[in-house]
Amino acid sequence: MHSKWFSGPKFLWETKLSLPSATSSALKPEDPEVRTALTTQTTSCAVDLDDRLSRFSSWNVAARVMTRILRLNKSRDKSSTAELSVEEIHNAKLSIIRGVQSQFLAAEISCLSKKGSLPQTNKLHRTEPFLQDGILRVGGRLKKGSFSMGEKHPIILPKNSHVTRLVILHCHEKIKHQGRGMTLNEIRSQGFWVPGGSKQVAKVLSKCVVCRKLRSDAQGQQMADLPKERVEPSPPFTYVGMDCFGPMLVKNGRKEVKRYGLLFTCFCSRAVHLEMLDDMTTDSLINGIRCFIAIRGGAQKIFCDQGTNFVGADNELRSALKEMDEDELKQRLRDHQIQFVFNTPYASHAGGVWERQVQTVKSVLRATTALCPGRLDDSSLRTMLYEAMAIVNCRPITAVHQGDPTSPEPLTPNHILTMKSSVPLPPPGKFMTEDLFLRKRWRRVQFLAQQFWSRWRKEYILALTQRQKWLHPKRNLKVGDVVLVKDQELPRNQWPLARVVAASPDDDGLVRHVTLNIAAKDLDKNGKRRSKLSVVERPVHKLILILETN
Repeated sequence: MHSKWFSGPKFLWETKLSLPSATSSALKPEDPEVRTALTTQTTSCAVDLDDRLSRFSSWNVAARVMTRILRLNKSRDKSSTAELSVEEIHNAKLSIIRGVQSQFLAAEISCLSKKGSLPQTNKLHRTEPFLQDGILRVGGRLKKGSFSMGEKHPIILPKNSHVTRLVILHCHEKIKHQGRGMTLNEIRSQGFWVPGGSKQVAKVLSKCVVCRKLRSDAQGQQMADLPKERVEPSPPFTYVGMDCFGPMLVKNGRKEVKRYGLLFTCFCSRAVHLEMLDDMTTDSLINGIRCFIAIRGGAQKIFCDQGTNFVGADNELRSALKEMDEDELKQRLRDHQIQFVFNTPYASHAGGVWERQVQTVKSVLRATTALCPGRLDDSSLRTMLYEAMAIVNCRPITAVHQGDPTSPEPLTPNHILTMKSSVPLPPPGKFMTEDLFLRKRWRRVQFLAQQFWSRWRKEYILALTQRQKWLHPKRNLKVGDVVLVKDQELPRNQWPLARVVAASPDDDGLVRHVTLNIAAKDLDKNGKRRSKLSVVERPVHKLILILETN
């Protein structure tokens, strides 16, 4: 084994140190470690200046580092820990700019050195550039002005250089993250000129984290395709959407209590069903669902938001199913069990199919309650909800041939629910029992049903082809992206940051909801605030992209 590894190099044992040359004779290239070090040193020397400076994210830090390097190169005896002067930092900045210009604008500098001007085909020809102390500056028409040298003849910065990006960020931070125009004015007042400066400033500012937190819009994505449950014919209320609304005040004895409405809407026929809830508990919701099933029949799927009572109802039904002992009964319940499909939390736009019906029912209820100046009791409110349900189910769901008097009447949900467009009052007079029977009534019913589905496909489904908004696909959020989570209850500067840990694309490959790691603040046993990570799911429309992952 070589003795150098035990004793070290000889110059460490000398009383007077002398600086070794660039290639020390004490280092023998035959050692594998030395050969690797020499190869790395030779390769790094060939790296350009702009690539070296790409490790810095601050113009001031890069200038101070270059100042110390220049100080060491100028005098080995001078201490590098002494305070840096303003003049040294200014000279270091000029050295950086001189090196970057010689790298990116070498052809222009060579042409000016030989001919004194640039050809008309060059993009910098209009600026009338000239060389001063090896630095390329803008000529222009302000030579006789009493301004500073930087304002009359700003330094030309190459637009694709990392140094230019550092200068733009430095000026942008100096004006406290204002807009593109203010940043561009600050750059020129600092004595710099960037070709195509407006586009370059906009490009750099689009990735500014502070500006994204303060002013960036939320993420978006193309509107998803309609689910299969909305475009395939099915019996009424097979696939339904569910939501609650209210409260509504009713009079119970001498006191006033709150009551709520429970709305079911059929995905296929767009019919609605209303039930009254005593409160917003899970028990009351399960009773409302059982009343709906008793009247309209069983539903295969119920789509709803992630309300606490909806999730609680799903958990209650699942736990009740597990408690049953009879295997046969349990299997039958599994076959006919209602499947709850929950939307992503805070994604109210995903439930537009029932949110729109809630708005329609509310408008009918407002018009009805305006006719009753007093308070209603439970029986009156339940009757009024059924009346509102009948009115809403008489609405037309198509808008085809409305101006043609010879066209068939508009299609309504009651055409499939009751085989009638409306439920009129019985006419006066007496009728015999035989009048209620028609010849081959089943064929008439089947014909009416066939006409409904044929018109439903032509007039209603085809009207849903176009997307009303969110027309174009956007960038998918990826795992590792840092986002800002919108919270309507907090000001924007207090919205929490989160990191994407899972992104689930839909069938079309577009990501519309992601799983996040978000810091949730709470109090420990000593009353101090602490942060812990919690996993939540959010739609992309509630997120603002801050940092993109590579």
